[in-house]
Amino acid sequence: MILNIIDRRKHGHRWKKISAIIEATWHDNSIPDSDQAEVVYEDPDYEEREGISVLDAVQWASTFSSGVTFYLYDFGDGTRAATASDLSPAQRRVLGWR
Repeated sequence: MILNIIDRRKHGHRWKKISAIIEATWHDNSIPDSDQAEVVYEDPDYEEREGISVLDAVQWASTFSSGVTFYLYDFGDGTRAATASDLSPAQRRVLGWR
């Protein structure tokens, strides 16, 4: 279930092909003045989808039974695949990225 939405798209009117991330909302509990979410370990802490529509992203993010923060990015931004290209091969190995 989506508890929070953070839209980080620079091109806010693009909706056909975006990058989307969900993260357990309780990860935000340490942020000053944040609402506090129950800590639940049942659903994934983090998942991402690239190249999907906003509609499909919302439907996907809504399938989780515990609270998630839903992030939207321009296609190719924000996800591990996008940020891995900014890292050295050694850094990618340490993080377990390809």
